[in-house]
Amino acid sequence: HVQLVESGGGSVQAGGSLRLSCAASLDTPRINYVGWFRQAPGKAREGVAAITRSNAYTYYAASVKDRFTISREKPMTSVYLEMTELQAEDAGMYYCAAGQKWPFTWSLQSDYDYWGRGTQVTVS
Repeated sequence: HVQLVESGGGSVQAGGSLRLSCAASLDTPRINYVGWFRQAPGKAREGVAAITRSNAYTYYAASVKDRFTISREKPMTSVYLEMTELQAEDAGMYYCAAGQKWPFTWSLQSDYDYWGRGTQVTVS
């Protein structure tokens, strides 16, 4: 059973930075990719970024590209989301998710098999 635990959320002023972490349980099966999603109040959950296990290929939503950086530790037991130049529209609950399907669509939630409970990001 895979457990994903997010951490690193908090409150930050606009223009500030945060680093989110996603830790996976040690009995993680062969996860092929990990993604970060976020959900603001009253809005649908959306993909933010993803990274593949094999070659650390990264994907980003247009709204965060050049401001956010996703990275991972081998063997994919920890994934990070470095967020800079945070804006009010970046606020929300951030979720870590992991999937096995291959090929996959990085922003498609149904392609992810495991989800964390989320960590809150507030931007004022």
